[in-house]
Amino acid sequence: MNTEIETKPKFKFKFDLQAVIDYFNNTLTKATAETFAWIGIVLIHASIIPTMIATMSGLSDKMPPVDLILLMWAGLAMLFVRATIIKDMLHIVTIGAGFIVHAAFLALILFK
Repeated sequence: MNTEIETKPKFKFKFDLQAVIDYFNNTLTKATAETFAWIGIVLIHASIIPTMIATMSGLSDKMPPVDLILLMWAGLAMLFVRATIIKDMLHIVTIGAGFIVHAAFLALILFK
């Protein structure tokens, strides 16, 4: 009869440093970059919302400069084209929804 107790663990923990480095370089970096890009698009859209709300509510009669709006819309249009080419649905939906909201605000101000 064998009285020795088996001391080998049934689960071997193997730490693969290269796999961790690859995860940070590929997956986490891409996800972080995409998150920052999405937040940037939302912030660009939101930059003129306070001015539009103040104008619509009658607190201010000063509109943002037209060149600022045109440059922002042109930049967002370029990002929209980029997102369409690479088929990035998150950016397509975000930029498209932002254009719709901006157009609705401008229509409310114009046809007030």
